[in-house]
Amino acid sequence: MSSGISVRRGMAAATAVVLVVEGLAIAFLNWLLGLIVQKQEMSMGGISHTSMAVGSWVAGGLFGLFLVVCAALALRIALRDRMAGRLGRIVLIVCAVVHGVVGAVVIGLVGWAAFVGMMVILGLLVGTLLIYAPEDAVPAAVPSGAVIPTVP
Repeated sequence: MSSGISVRRGMAAATAVVLVVEGLAIAFLNWLLGLIVQKQEMSMGGISHTSMAVGSWVAGGLFGLFLVVCAALALRIALRDRMAGRLGRIVLIVCAVVHGVVGAVVIGLVGWAAFVGMMVILGLLVGTLLIYAPEDAVPAAVPSGAVIPTVP
């Protein structure tokens, strides 16, 4: 096995591990926040504390599940050493975009350390997407005598 293949697989596997850890952390954090909201027994804008707690639990569970699905895609890429299909690429791109947006929001709410963490995960996702880019996506070389049209 060449070192290029091991680097590719290593990056995809590291992406999978980080996404599983993040998914579990997000689910745990939302579970904890739901418990805190439920114990407060206060309403906000007419919404009961029970509804807010259930909303927190459902949102945390769904987002954690999304991250675990993305991790499973990254692990599949690492094991097969080739990119997933079109739907798999779209899911990983959505995951990368979400991490970019959340990273920008996290600066003000949590701080620079959380931003750096989100950018590391974003880098792993983008790196996995680029290293396993389909080969037909690379434009063919232009022949030496070809005339390239220009737009005026």
